[in-house]
Amino acid sequence: MFKNKSESGKNNICGRKVCELRMGLATKMSQRMLAERLQLEGIDVDKNAIQRIESGQRFVTDIEIKALCKIFNISCDELLN
Repeated sequence: MFKNKSESGKNNICGRKVCELRMGLATKMSQRMLAERLQLEGIDVDKNAIQRIESGQRFVTDIEIKALCKIFNISCDELLN
């Protein structure tokens, strides 16, 4: 049976990278701050959604990926690899 999970069993492949990017900023960004930035981009998420994305428990839509790339000023390839 086909499952929509990565090889590691997680529901996304970008969660770990989102956490690395968020924590790697000169001024670390909290999960709440990232959720607020995404809301400014029109993405309806909260701090708990960010936590689930980073832990691989939540799927990430293409619209969310595009907004994350804009916030971190990176390409989609950088986020997904």
